[in-house]
Amino acid sequence: MTRLIDLPTLAQLVHDITPARFMTELAEHLQSDYLRWPDFDKTARVASHSAGGVIELMPVADSAFYSFKYVNGHPGNPNRATGSLPTVMAFGVLSEVATGYPLLVSELTLTTALRTAATSAMAARALARPGARRMALIGNGAQSEFQALAFHALLGVDELRVFDIDPAATAKLQRNLATVPGLRVVPAASVAEAVRGADIVTTITADKANATILTPEMIEPGMHLNAVGGDCPGKTELHADVLRGARIFVEYEPQTRIEGDIQQLPADHPVTELWGVLSGQAAGRQSAQEVTVFDSVGFALEDYSALRYVHQLATARHLGTEVELVPTDGDPKDLFGRTRGDRQRVALRRVA
Repeated sequence: MTRLIDLPTLAQLVHDITPARFMTELAEHLQSDYLRWPDFDKTARVASHSAGGVIELMPVADSAFYSFKYVNGHPGNPNRATGSLPTVMAFGVLSEVATGYPLLVSELTLTTALRTAATSAMAARALARPGARRMALIGNGAQSEFQALAFHALLGVDELRVFDIDPAATAKLQRNLATVPGLRVVPAASVAEAVRGADIVTTITADKANATILTPEMIEPGMHLNAVGGDCPGKTELHADVLRGARIFVEYEPQTRIEGDIQQLPADHPVTELWGVLSGQAAGRQSAQEVTVFDSVGFALEDYSALRYVHQLATARHLGTEVELVPTDGDPKDLFGRTRGDRQRVALRRVA
């Protein structure tokens, strides 16, 4: 049987073990899978773009498991008349490579937010200056609390300066983080005010446009920039000169060249894939004064890690619903027999 994890089940699981612990343990799964980078069959995601957004499939596999995620990005959804649809919605599948059998079908809307934040913090542990404790968070929408909690849990960030063009989003963020021990949240009046004096700057804006959220005069020596919002062609957050003045790190270069902030740069501009830094095969930050950029667009390996982790938790805790998604009994060559009704199928089982 295939295990089905719906949104209420995943949300309750995260509540029970806490978002901070979920992202901390997920970061361990992410790091272990990134260290096996050569083991994976990798490809850039398959995207279908429209005027209002994008719908994508994100596949990846190793010798044991195959996974894919269906995900959209429609920035106008929250502003529609009903206001009920989020910008990002997703689900995913984890299957056995040996048989092709689907082990897990899971929601990935909430899980994507968790894995994106866990990936950001994992990368920052390798790239930010040691002792980084102050972070600016530009864009206070659906992803913002997860980023804040991940950096607080994994790096010890204790001061968060936040800005969004929508004051209601910032107020929401403050409410949700008000009871987090040891985390001070300070609203700012502008992007420039938020980033002043920050060790880490995270940009997670949703507008599908070539924006320049961060400009060169805002950048201070030693900053680590966690650029998350630029994740499809025509959507950027960093001024090109910010990129030219920094060392750039990416997940999967062929995909990031198309979708990331580096789409603004020549195709031969040097970048370093994160797995190389994590494995010790490539240099990370080289001085306390160097500016580093993690140009994060989200890669399928991160969803693989998340699905593997969710499957592990759900199996151990007996969570979810077992569904007969594919036939696993009777004559495997008699698929047509399934059309003759449950009573006939039961009879066939009894004879067998």
